[in-house]
Amino acid sequence: MTLFERIGVDVGRRLKLEDAIEWAAAHNVRYIDIQLDTGANAVNTFDAARARGIRAALEKHQVHLGLHTLSAVNVAEYSPFLSEAVDAYMRAYIDAMPLLGASSIVVHAGYHFTADPEMRMQAGLDRLKRMVDYAETKKALLLLENLNKEPADAEVHYLAHTPEEWRYYYDAIDSPAFALSFTANHAHLLPEGVEGFLAQIPLHRVVEVRLADCWRNGHEQHLIPGEGDFDFGDMFRRIEGAGFKGHYMNAFGTLDDMDKARSRQVDAARAAGVAT
Repeated sequence: MTLFERIGVDVGRRLKLEDAIEWAAAHNVRYIDIQLDTGANAVNTFDAARARGIRAALEKHQVHLGLHTLSAVNVAEYSPFLSEAVDAYMRAYIDAMPLLGASSIVVHAGYHFTADPEMRMQAGLDRLKRMVDYAETKKALLLLENLNKEPADAEVHYLAHTPEEWRYYYDAIDSPAFALSFTANHAHLLPEGVEGFLAQIPLHRVVEVRLADCWRNGHEQHLIPGEGDFDFGDMFRRIEGAGFKGHYMNAFGTLDDMDKARSRQVDAARAAGVAT
């Protein structure tokens, strides 16, 4: 598969899933991500007949479907009732993966409120372990994403946004149902940058690399390539040169923006000496 074919599009909640598959097929997009939280794609709206049609469409068009949980749902929740609800939410996504013929599910480590990071991290790790155990029974694959930094004086901070925090979780979970989703633009926001992250993380455990433009050491933005200072050519050179064989996922702008950017991203990779 060419590099162009390995760059996917994060549809999110922009289209009904059936329409997203048709759109992908029409634009030669082999990988899409979908969120199952609202509207026509809410996780509780898929019956057996609808799911059967979705699986058939994915097979017909050779489109790989990824699911992407909502980062606003706090995986590090420890309060009674809410904690049980988060478990139920994540189990529903795990149940949906084989039902819909999806390949993986991006999950998160949650967030803390400045005063309780240790408690939140432990709660999140415990939950991820439970969900991985459940995923094993469903032959599902969870991908833990490194999230973005927040301003230093913010009350709320995402967890697993530094190499050290991310490692806290993946070092503790060894399972065929658990791997990683590396958001390169989130790494670009930190002093380590993409180069520093790649020097510290187990790239062999990374299944997906997520992409958007942003500004070095800036704040969270998902800009169209060329609107920030993210060096896509250098990123592809480093990741492909390290032997990465997974897929990439564009996550910015409109569907058209993400689709059109794929050719420019391949051009940047080729200019950096990457075999495409």
